[in-house]
Amino acid sequence: MSTNDSQRARLAQLVNDLAVVRGKVTLASGLESDFYVDMRRATLHHEAAPLIGHVMLDMLEEAGLGTEDVDAVGGLTMGADPVATAMLHAAASRGLDLDAFVVRKAAKDHGMRRRVEGPEVAGRRVVVLEDTSTTGGSPLEAVEALREAGAQVLAVAVIVDRDTGARERIEAAGLPYHAALGLDDLGLA
Repeated sequence: MSTNDSQRARLAQLVNDLAVVRGKVTLASGLESDFYVDMRRATLHHEAAPLIGHVMLDMLEEAGLGTEDVDAVGGLTMGADPVATAMLHAAASRGLDLDAFVVRKAAKDHGMRRRVEGPEVAGRRVVVLEDTSTTGGSPLEAVEALREAGAQVLAVAVIVDRDTGARERIEAAGLPYHAALGLDDLGLA
């Protein structure tokens, strides 16, 4: 039993209504699927986005990763960006401190030439985010960039786990993996 069951249930309904597209698609991983979960339709939605922030924050707190343990959240642009922002705002609405960051696919070749943007992550405890994960490749790419930047990566957290190997791959890399919703929650299992 979770402290945010009603919020989680509403989020599952919104993700199902807004983001699940049924039909043959090729995923970023190259795998084929009978459905696509276009999470930007939910992470950028006026009702779903704030709910995402609270559900993800609650999920991490229940896993022992509250804001007293985590300094910042973020991940590979662009899937993680609105998730991190939603969590930053959810924490602020509760009077809690939580920063967000963005991991670029490659460092800029001008300006500060940073790959990780936002408040400095060196020496800070972070959780890598993703909107939905298939193979775990994007979160693991972000983990590598964050470790190179000096961050201590505590876990990976996603909104929707497609149950196609991401959990196993991330846990094999030695990181806890947390998912707010699974395929059962969306009626896709």
